[in-house]
Amino acid sequence: MTSTDPSATADIDALVRAVLRELGHAGGAPLAAEAPAAGPAAAAATGPEELVIDLPDPTEESARRRIGVEDPADPEGLRNLCAATTARLGVGRAGPRPRTASLLLFEADHGVTQDAIYGEVPEELKERMGLFTVRTQVSDRGEYLLRPDLGRRLSPEARATIEERCTKHPDVQICVGDGLSAAAIENNLPDIYPVIEQGLRAAGLSVGTPFFIENCRVGVMNEVNTIIDARLVLLLIGERPGLGIADALSAYMGFHPEPGKTDAERDLVCMITVNGGTNPLEAGAYVVELVEKTLQYGASGVELRQRSATTA
Repeated sequence: MTSTDPSATADIDALVRAVLRELGHAGGAPLAAEAPAAGPAAAAATGPEELVIDLPDPTEESARRRIGVEDPADPEGLRNLCAATTARLGVGRAGPRPRTASLLLFEADHGVTQDAIYGEVPEELKERMGLFTVRTQVSDRGEYLLRPDLGRRLSPEARATIEERCTKHPDVQICVGDGLSAAAIENNLPDIYPVIEQGLRAAGLSVGTPFFIENCRVGVMNEVNTIIDARLVLLLIGERPGLGIADALSAYMGFHPEPGKTDAERDLVCMITVNGGTNPLEAGAYVVELVEKTLQYGASGVELRQRSATTA
């Protein structure tokens, strides 16, 4: 129900102008001249229930990096500290609460992470990359978040499909998994995958039949290789999104993974993204180098470090 009380309308207008003034101050830029208080004439101009507030985008880099602390004791020191990290430093406070601009940025970034976690990798992308889809024992995304153990095990249908469609005993088996960020796959796979595949073939290594694993956890590599029996399994998987970067990709690899092997027996290239991480093209070349080194020493993870150190 819309109030027609002029005093109530004036109170709302005053509140809106106060918020705009605060955002303008936090944004470091003067506000445009304030429009006259909205009244019956203004409402008629815009139509009923069509209040439009044009606020600055809190996710723009200039807004994201802006210091919100008023009169800091050491301005230069605070600027240097904030420039050295992407952490949320120097955002300032409004009494005991965060500033409006800081809160809007936090909520915007949180929304991006939710989209990444609950998003789905487009079927068109899988088809373009030549990936068929299998699933873990997870029934839905909610269970995926609550039961990591089920994301490490293939469904019976998945095992049968892999057994039927995949080449056995290759040097390298490439798998792609959504993990905790569908955006990581969608944004980075088209760039990194061709570099890896071409690099491996140029190195004279045989590459197995690639496929996509839905609701995937890293440990599924062990179960995949009970069917494939590859010398090395390489898993490209979406990382846990952070507040600000939600499309980072990880490349996990293990020498002859099998049930019981842990992260200590795997290697990882992480934070693969053009948004503040390693460029996918550069990361792809490094992954190929690491695969070659792994196969050369016949080990991965901690054991690879030990073997390569003794022969250096």
